[in-house]
Amino acid sequence: MNDPRRIAIVGGGPAGALAGQLLATGGRKVVLFDEKLAWEKPCGGGLTHKALTQYPFLAEARAESKFIRHCELSTPAGRRVRFEVRYPLAIFSRLALNGLLLDRAKRSGVDVRQERVTEISGAAGDWLLTTPRGDYRTSQLIFAAGARNSFRAQFLSPISPEDLMVTAGYFIPGESSLVQIQFLKNISGYIWVFPRPDHVSAGIAAKMGETSTADLRRLLEQWLRENDFSLEGARFYSHILPAFRAKTLTAMKVCGDGWMMIGDSAGLVDPITGEGLYYALRSAELCAQALLAGDPARYAAKLEEEILSELKIAARVSQRFYTGQVFGESVLERMILLTEHSEKIRDLMSDLFAGIQDYQGLRSRLLRIVPGLMLEGLGGRLGFSREAIDNS
Repeated sequence: MNDPRRIAIVGGGPAGALAGQLLATGGRKVVLFDEKLAWEKPCGGGLTHKALTQYPFLAEARAESKFIRHCELSTPAGRRVRFEVRYPLAIFSRLALNGLLLDRAKRSGVDVRQERVTEISGAAGDWLLTTPRGDYRTSQLIFAAGARNSFRAQFLSPISPEDLMVTAGYFIPGESSLVQIQFLKNISGYIWVFPRPDHVSAGIAAKMGETSTADLRRLLEQWLRENDFSLEGARFYSHILPAFRAKTLTAMKVCGDGWMMIGDSAGLVDPITGEGLYYALRSAELCAQALLAGDPARYAAKLEEEILSELKIAARVSQRFYTGQVFGESVLERMILLTEHSEKIRDLMSDLFAGIQDYQGLRSRLLRIVPGLMLEGLGGRLGFSREAIDNS
């Protein structure tokens, strides 16, 4: 009879590695499959203050990360603001971050196998996983292999292109101490520059279907040239990220009889910012807690309470964020102008970067700040009217 304590994890990124470590520490027999294991994934690699507080061992890994306090935001029209964040952002090489988390999983007793799972058959309590090296039986499956993993369609409906984001970018040799975000005209996305310990990660992201990867690459290369970044010795990459619509987040399942999905596999990425590392780690923790408590259904309930409710709000407002108007000007232009002139808005932006300002409380905080801007005498300079504020 299959051991009910056996758990197989498909995918060895941050979510899979942390879930494995927590389950093995809790006494479960865990095997983790990933054909690449630690690798340099194309993304910014930023961990927020919220993530570092929740997982302090990451804050202690200073040799593997770079702590950044300065950020520059730029609008499509060229308006820029630079400010210091109140809580530093830790930026990891994903090779280093994944390696750190996998090492912790191994030390906890996880059987880490560099193998590709090619087939899954069976049913809850008696799953059969097939790899080029053989078969493995398990009672519980955890998927942590990204949004486009080949097994998602076996358990859920395939992801629509409308729920995906395309990224392209470069790993550029050199050093920097400034995070740069450049918003783009007619594109629901942005260019980013994130300094890592031994290189800079520069990339561009947009909703799938808005423009081609080739056009994104050209836009990025032009911006990099104009901002004095040399591509000599740089490595190109492209990748697909989930950016689920609100209706997709509402309808989707994250677990079923004998299986669970965590991290990108569950689509847990902010559709405005593209940030997913905190959600990957927290979903892994919630998944492990539910299994160790013998109550797998608890995972879906806690995920809805803590994460999905936030992502649904972000999904509903993402289009307005990128293309909407406020007080007669684009949201992006107004946001950066306000950040430049208001200390309270800079504090708000800092808290958003830190992950400690949630979307649910954002509107009420903004409505408390706006009247203060009027009293500070910024109303005329920024184009506010009392009628606009009363109707906001």
